[in-house]
Amino acid sequence: MTVHSAGILLYRLRRPPVDDAGDAPEVEVMIGHMGGPFWASKDTAAWSIPKGEYDPDAESAAAAAVREFREELGVDPPAGPAAELGTFPSSSGKRVTVFVADGAGFTPPEDGFGVFEMEWPPRSGRTATFPEVDRAAWFALEDAREKLVKGQRPVLDALLERLREALD
Repeated sequence: MTVHSAGILLYRLRRPPVDDAGDAPEVEVMIGHMGGPFWASKDTAAWSIPKGEYDPDAESAAAAAVREFREELGVDPPAGPAAELGTFPSSSGKRVTVFVADGAGFTPPEDGFGVFEMEWPPRSGRTATFPEVDRAAWFALEDAREKLVKGQRPVLDALLERLREALD
């Protein structure tokens, strides 16, 4: 059975300094560092688009993406349209549908993130609560490419292509 996931990738265009007037705007994306003990000491390949699983028979990918953004970050995504960027396969077999939205003016939250429970330490019989995301931040595409889990990196290429088409 295929597992479906959906999320929203916010982007913003940063204008170059006035003295670099001919340069194209820099693209930044907002991603979250995954919470929990496994990711706590990792930075490279430990960030993700705010996303989560959904049942396509019960919920649309777009509705799931908004719900998951709110659940993971504790805030609603910016008002305005979100465009479907595509569906991307992950190495686990999951299919991730990603929507993009202009996040200009959006400030990532510093707390209030959603939580999950798991047995911790392993085989202890005790349950601990951890944030789904422990921080969120804006990154230039080059930096985001290093920080994102490998399976989500193709999303950045698709975003860049979409923005190039829109800006031409």
